[in-house]
Amino acid sequence: MALLGPIPSLRCLPSDGPRFRLFSRRSTPASLGVRCMAAPHGKVVEENKEEGGLGSVLKFSMADFAVANQVSVGLHGRTDELMFEATVCDPYHPLYNSRVVLRHLVSAQAKRRGRRALEVLQKLARRQLMYHSYAIQVHGYVTQTSNSEDDPFILVHGYHGSYSLRHWLQLSDWLPTLEATLALDEEWVRRVGDNTIGGPAVTRQLRLTRILMRDLLIGVNYLHTHGLAHTELRLENVHISPVDKHVKVGILGNAVDFDETKRKESTTMNMERRKGMIAFDMRCVGFIMAKLVLRELMDPSSFSDFKSFLYKGNDPSCLREFLLPVLCRKSPSGNIGLQMLDRNWGAGWNLLSLLLATKPSERISCLNALRHPFLCGPKWRVNPSMDLLRWGLGSTAVRMAEDYIYGHQQRRRIAHFIELIERLNPNSKLKNWIHLLPGRWRLLYSTGRHIGLTFRQPSPRVLIKDAYLSFSDMSNANKSILSMSVDITFTSISSAQWPHDKSGTSGSLHIASNTNLSPGRFYGNSSNSSYGNSLGSNWEVPPSLPVANLRVGEIDVSMTMESNPSIDEAQRILKEVRIQIPQEMFDLTRVICGTYIDSRMLVLRGADGSALLLTRSCV
Repeated sequence: MALLGPIPSLRCLPSDGPRFRLFSRRSTPASLGVRCMAAPHGKVVEENKEEGGLGSVLKFSMADFAVANQVSVGLHGRTDELMFEATVCDPYHPLYNSRVVLRHLVSAQAKRRGRRALEVLQKLARRQLMYHSYAIQVHGYVTQTSNSEDDPFILVHGYHGSYSLRHWLQLSDWLPTLEATLALDEEWVRRVGDNTIGGPAVTRQLRLTRILMRDLLIGVNYLHTHGLAHTELRLENVHISPVDKHVKVGILGNAVDFDETKRKESTTMNMERRKGMIAFDMRCVGFIMAKLVLRELMDPSSFSDFKSFLYKGNDPSCLREFLLPVLCRKSPSGNIGLQMLDRNWGAGWNLLSLLLATKPSERISCLNALRHPFLCGPKWRVNPSMDLLRWGLGSTAVRMAEDYIYGHQQRRRIAHFIELIERLNPNSKLKNWIHLLPGRWRLLYSTGRHIGLTFRQPSPRVLIKDAYLSFSDMSNANKSILSMSVDITFTSISSAQWPHDKSGTSGSLHIASNTNLSPGRFYGNSSNSSYGNSLGSNWEVPPSLPVANLRVGEIDVSMTMESNPSIDEAQRILKEVRIQIPQEMFDLTRVICGTYIDSRMLVLRGADGSALLLTRSCV
């Protein structure tokens, strides 16, 4: 009996992505050369070298199946694969009446992937409950009438619904539909540390994200503990079973076996390779989490920009700074994904940055990710690490600084958070400045100046857009030298009153200089400290902060405007910019202390006690 090829009545048409639909002019099973009949009982193949060492797997014949005349859109296949849905029609077979997928592998590389999936099955079958719960189950393969290399290889594996996770997320009503598919109840949500169902959309989506991510991480950890790396984790390869409500990782045709390399490589080389492949899987999990939380990344162009940002070597901890303009522009009333990641002191951004860390050695493991506060409900007690506490303090300070209206109480709170950040400074050595300061930093908040609209009535009115402080390392063997530049963009408004339309003449101010860095000493406290006045006490240098002496060389100042103002008008504009921007941005000799709380946050403290809160900006 001829196996599925050649079949001239079938055409394989690619759709928008790596998926396929099958169209047939003769859509009955008989047209495929398949007839439904009672075949002998499916046999278990004993390990036999003539069978290529495939081990104990089920052997099928095409007479065991009734092939459907259509294929679900969620079945993912490559260009060298054909996908068929079928039902086992042999009443004596243990899988009788079960729905399966026939994966027709055409090329030699595809056949190797199919045989690899069967080899992996032997290794994972020792813990069948975990394998059946968190991976797409491979049943066996269709036997061939001959042993020719040109014969097709047909892999038989489980069917877990018509949608992959990508197709679920593309539905307009994906959230209630997926909640109904998983049949969420109070007993189910207790598995992620929650005890309620329903609620606002943000709460519901966060709860569902925890369920899906925890299931995915448990499945990936199951592979890693058995010496395997999946290497192909994508939304298209992840399915949700409507039967047992578990997330299933895709066919393990490209899985890497670490145990096999132990016999061929040294222990050190094998461990490095193992860590590298596990880190690759964790990066793929990070991409899945990003798309699951931020729906904007489902757009191919947005996701391409997202990956480009990471591949250029940018720090993943700056993802919020990078994505914030896009998220706010598309959802001005409030982005649900942004709110989810900002919850619990920005725990979601922290987990995302750990999954997508630039250095593979810094990526979080599956077990540690399962213990992360973002994936733990409110009923589970989590002991955060010191790094996570620092991250939370910085995230809270950033969110408070983003609120434009600063009351006295709010300014006191921000000042208090900045003091806590300084006391938890992990870099107490001045030599760390050379390695930590280089980069581009955006000014978020100053305890000594109010940047933006005020009750003052200056002429002309100047509205500050952004202020950046950039450092680059120019040190030599004898001196620690930093090249410093300040870039300030603003809008000059000539109206007598603050108009409703804040458009005006755009301009920019650029300051450049070189700075020598050396240890310094700070004598006494400042009675003019904005921080001290806000709390009713003077600011003191915490023991965790190194005191620096910054000596600035020649300063180059240039200002450009869209129009050609007169000299007097340009001087008034420059004066107004200098009134709003903290003096430490113009004169670094006023800076005595710096706090590098993590890779995205920087606090510079002036001699008068005022503090500048800066966040690392994307190049």
